[in-house]
Amino acid sequence: MTTTAAADETLTPKGTRRVDAARDHLWMHFARHSGLHQGQDVPIIVRGEGARIWDDAGRRYLDGLAGLFVVQVGHGRRELAEAAARQAEQLAYFPLWSYTHPAAIDLAERLAAYAPGDLNRVFFTTGGGEAVETAWKLAKQYWKLVGKPAKHKVISRAVAYHGTPQGALAITGIPSAKEAFEPLVPGGLKVPNTNQYRAPDHVREDGKAFGRWAADRIEEAILFEGPDTVAAVFLEPVQNSGGCFPPPPGYFDRVRAICDEHDVLLVSDEVICAFGRIGSIFACDDFGYVPDMITCAKGMTSGYSPIGAMIASDRLFEPFTKGTTTFAHGFTFGGHPVSAAVAMANLDIFERESLTDHVKANAPAFRSTLERLLDLPIVGDVRGAGYFYGIELVKDKVTRETFYADESERLLRGFLSKALFEAGLYCRADDRGDPVVQLAPPLICGQAEFDEMEEILRGVLTEAWSRI
Repeated sequence: MTTTAAADETLTPKGTRRVDAARDHLWMHFARHSGLHQGQDVPIIVRGEGARIWDDAGRRYLDGLAGLFVVQVGHGRRELAEAAARQAEQLAYFPLWSYTHPAAIDLAERLAAYAPGDLNRVFFTTGGGEAVETAWKLAKQYWKLVGKPAKHKVISRAVAYHGTPQGALAITGIPSAKEAFEPLVPGGLKVPNTNQYRAPDHVREDGKAFGRWAADRIEEAILFEGPDTVAAVFLEPVQNSGGCFPPPPGYFDRVRAICDEHDVLLVSDEVICAFGRIGSIFACDDFGYVPDMITCAKGMTSGYSPIGAMIASDRLFEPFTKGTTTFAHGFTFGGHPVSAAVAMANLDIFERESLTDHVKANAPAFRSTLERLLDLPIVGDVRGAGYFYGIELVKDKVTRETFYADESERLLRGFLSKALFEAGLYCRADDRGDPVVQLAPPLICGQAEFDEMEEILRGVLTEAWSRI
């Protein structure tokens, strides 16, 4: 961790210390506030440049999570700020409610060109959860319009995260994330995920057999519920929550065939995986399948302005071309002119700097660098794809024994998160499944940053093992 001169501005406009104002007024997301009210200070990040971020004391960190799987092109890109300023000066806001503006038109055309198959219709949102919510609502209405009104249920995977709105939360497969807000929208069904490290013994060592087994669980759920009641299957190309589960060989081929056979829509939830995180602009291309819808957000602007989208096939849009039929759904800031302009400039950087090719070329080195950590007794598995990896932590490598809940609490929240940050690495220590450390750096990173991550992780994980 490198220290530079601390910033002078540590006070709010009212003259309050920012750490105190945060403690008194800011309600953070997915955050425990008890520590703040016991006198702890929240980290305040004030600047970013490339793959680095700085806090208000001048300390520098490697951004190993691209903010939150977002900052694909790196921090501090002046041209993205300038694109936002130009658009704000020309047209700061106008809605897409029966009107439109050039930035939304241009971005929709561009996204449709990137998308596979006939996914040509782009519905803008302000983020990923809204995109998922939009996809489920569209699926429900579509089936009503084509004479199959009973098709309303959705299938997703255990431990998968799909967002926080009531519908998206019903699709999410994390019980602890849902219990405080139940009852949720009915119709969300769960099947096993693709964590091969925790697969049943009879398929654990055979990726293709495991892929067939996991995909067949989707068909099993469709048949059990009745195909005439199931509207869609929601899957991430690489599942985030639980620690970066890639699809086994043949998995998506089989899922696509199952959906076609039973007239069920396939939604590729790429809120994290799109825009180069796995390699291509859309990760379904990396794994060779064509969904009926794509949901995306985060990397579309590299986080310089909020936006999301649901991209649908021509087939799904066709019923809305007739008579008075309307998709009665929308968001005030969906397709915001400034965000759309920033997205266009961000995608210009992708193309000019060949970022998707950069990820594809360097992903094997990222994997092999992280796999060095497999010599540590606490590291059970290293898995993922592209620039998106999870490191699962275990008590026993031979038996794959995981940590009890109280042990995981002490390990992740009591030590690892703070220790990694203090060592100069911002990343995620997560226990929504088995305990993992997740890494998803900006796409501009290369071997020097990979080595730095591995070195910091090695030191902190070695100390963590000594504390068990």
